[in-house]
Amino acid sequence: MFHSDQGGQYASRSFRQRLWRYRMQQSMSRRGNCWDNAPMERLFRSLKTEWIPAMGYTALHTARQDVGDYLMGYYNRQRPHAFNGDISPVAAEAKLNGLSGISCPLQFTPGGSGCAAER
Repeated sequence: MFHSDQGGQYASRSFRQRLWRYRMQQSMSRRGNCWDNAPMERLFRSLKTEWIPAMGYTALHTARQDVGDYLMGYYNRQRPHAFNGDISPVAAEAKLNGLSGISCPLQFTPGGSGCAAER
């Protein structure tokens, strides 16, 4: 999946053919709606400025492991988010579930029971 705005470079025939060649599906933001990409742009900005080494990675497996650690460990479980009142997304979800009476959201967790509140 390749998501972008509706810029001319992304709508061009040559770009769409390249996506097709690599068997990628194209997704575009709605016209004039810059908020579609805002959450992902913010995530990638944080990833690049807070985590990725300045000189990059020397091996793909190291990059995959490190980015996974950032997303699933630090970004979701530890990093405070201003939108959530300066608490992590996992803490915000647990707080919301406590208020709503939901004791365990249905989520897949490898090796776990599936309950976000237990993590």
